Amino acid sequence: MPIFDYSGFDSQGKKVSGSLEAAGRRAAIAQLRQQGTFPTELREQGVRQGRRGILAFRRGVSAEDLAMATRQFATLLGAGLSLDEALGTVAGQQTNPRLKAALAQTREKVVQGDALYRALAAQRRLFPDVYISMVEVGENSGDLDRVLGRLADYLEDRARLQARLTSALAYPLLMLLVGCGVLFFLVSYVLPNITRMLTELDIPLPLATRLLIRTSGFFHDFGWLVLPLLFGGLILLRRYGRTEGGRLRLDRLLLRLPLFGRLNLLLATARFSRTTATLLQSGLPLLRCLELGGRLIGNRLLASAVAAAADRVREGESLAEALRREDVFPDMLPQMIAIGERSGELENMLFRVADSYERQVEMTIDRLLALLEPAMILLMALAVGFIVLAILLPIFQASQGLG
Repeated sequence: MPIFDYSGFDSQGKKVSGSLEAAGRRAAIAQLRQQGTFPTELREQGVRQGRRGILAFRRGVSAEDLAMATRQFATLLGAGLSLDEALGTVAGQQTNPRLKAALAQTREKVVQGDALYRALAAQRRLFPDVYISMVEVGENSGDLDRVLGRLADYLEDRARLQARLTSALAYPLLMLLVGCGVLFFLVSYVLPNITRMLTELDIPLPLATRLLIRTSGFFHDFGWLVLPLLFGGLILLRRYGRTEGGRLRLDRLLLRLPLFGRLNLLLATARFSRTTATLLQSGLPLLRCLELGGRLIGNRLLASAVAAAADRVREGESLAEALRREDVFPDMLPQMIAIGERSGELENMLFRVADSYERQVEMTIDRLLALLEPAMILLMALAVGFIVLAILLPIFQASQGLG
């Protein structure tokens, strides 16, 4: 949905500004008026896409930074500091300039009489909806320090999983880049001199040698186009992904990829389960939890399934049956939800589902790495072997002819 930057006045006549996400200009104005804000300027900033990565925090603030600041905030409030004192202390301890400035601006609004969640909503670029909603529940219930503690746990769990994924994929990606770079250098700059010598042998060249000569000639003449074409393709793919239909098709493709499709499904299910459980534990109503959990799931196809399930829940159907009807999530999710609904411990069951699928994600990554590393070495060996064979075959034929 589009993001709108706004400025205006609150119900007390104070000047306010910030940004919010809404379906359109009318929806944005209605949302602001519900918050007690009267906009004087409303400008569409752009389209906010669901993040492809693990976390939906942007603009130079990592999940680790936000988790640490939230943990500090919860600890200070639990120690008895006032809200503005705790905000000022946490802001002063931050090394990230964006987060430091955001917390300082939030403190100013709180000192002026704003509720904390409204002050955070003005910094929506840094604080996602799930964060703001949980803070609102904590403020309204008078249990803000405990809610912030749960929020810090949630952020730390997701940051840990993101770090695990990043560290696991770093080595294979480095191997791939180095291997492709070496092959490109050989084919573009080393082989042309060798293939020129082979063409001067004046003998019929084997098929492998002819393929090598043509490939080497292409990369030697047009190799400079590879990077521009690659970047151009990525830009076009990104623009296509920003369209509603394009995003849906790409997300469906991500779930159907060999090996990686299962990993994407497990990761999205774990993310949805942990988000929904954390929100339920904090006191949000189920439908609001489903709305936020579906929004942060990171896959449009699965998000549509959650939205459809939420509509059925609104009509009186159980959540387990509604998700089972969609038939996109693993079977364990609706089964555990059904147990949680019957026992009255839905959030605990969702936490268990999240823990289980996160462990499966880590085991799946380990298995994929165990396959990827030897597969990449084998591919490199085959490529080098083909090059050597294509070079040696005509030389061997020429030596036989001389003999």
